[in-house]
Amino acid sequence: MRNTLKLSTALALCAATVMPASLVLGEETAAKPQPLRAGLIGLDTSHVLAFTDLINDPAAEGPLAEVEVTAGFPGGSPDLPASWDRVEEYTAKLREKGVTIYDDIEAMLPHVDVVLVESVDGRPHLEQARKVIAAKKPLYIDKPMAASLADVLKIFRLADEAGVPVFSSSSLRFSSGFQAARRGELPIGTLRKCTAWSPMHIEPHHPDLFWYGIHGVETLYTIMGPGCKSVVRESPERVVGTWSDGRIGAFEARNGYGAEVEGTDGTASAGTYEGYKPLVIEICRFFRTGVAPVPREETIELFAFMEAADESKRLGGKPVEIADILKRAEAAAAKAE
Repeated sequence: MRNTLKLSTALALCAATVMPASLVLGEETAAKPQPLRAGLIGLDTSHVLAFTDLINDPAAEGPLAEVEVTAGFPGGSPDLPASWDRVEEYTAKLREKGVTIYDDIEAMLPHVDVVLVESVDGRPHLEQARKVIAAKKPLYIDKPMAASLADVLKIFRLADEAGVPVFSSSSLRFSSGFQAARRGELPIGTLRKCTAWSPMHIEPHHPDLFWYGIHGVETLYTIMGPGCKSVVRESPERVVGTWSDGRIGAFEARNGYGAEVEGTDGTASAGTYEGYKPLVIEICRFFRTGVAPVPREETIELFAFMEAADESKRLGGKPVEIADILKRAEAAAAKAE
């Protein structure tokens, strides 16, 4: 009898000892969220392949491991060669990677948790975003966020009204050197001037800088932050902005990507492009947190800067006030609704 009691007591003690460990294991397992299912809209840019490879890499870590690209809608713009001559190829390659392809956005949305609008053409972004926002899906929009500042304003307004997180950015923004310059970590003292550059291929359906110059403008704003008051198009390939505190920021069309900064204690290079991965990490982190890594006010002003560059060009190089461009775009956005 005593031996039986000892055995019963021992088993009870073992159960008491083992059970918490099992519970802890269960808590750890439960604490690991399932990857968010991501859908791609617009399969006409190499970004869809590059982003999918980074996110769906079996060795992905951190925020990249918390998202999985599972679905796509091809889209495409029939009047834009840069779109229609690639969409079929990229759609086929995504199918090979196990991505489910849907015939329309509405069919895809119930099967995803978050969305990346990747259409190379900025013109359809508003209507594509409208559908995603109506479905209450967090949304990243690749560059350019839209083909006009008015459309950018409308996207943000729709997102606000629906309580849906959204952001847009070029991959240049998250290169480590540009981020260090923004934080004031370069040995130049107080920043006085920045010149940023990128290629500037022109696409006739978009304002000049929207199509590819946006990379250099995004770099400029990453380093300078918002606060530009006026813009002058000094030449077809050089745009200069004056900030409210007297700082000067310039975009130049050049081969390659980079920026030079000048401060009270000297000048320095701010680095160069470091690939897609830093951006994709930020996108995946955004999908989990709902917190945009780029303030919308900065994105809006960035697009106002680019539209002001076109307006200055039309005016033969006269200065254009950012406030005037914003007022005009706000009126156009209100009228269109």
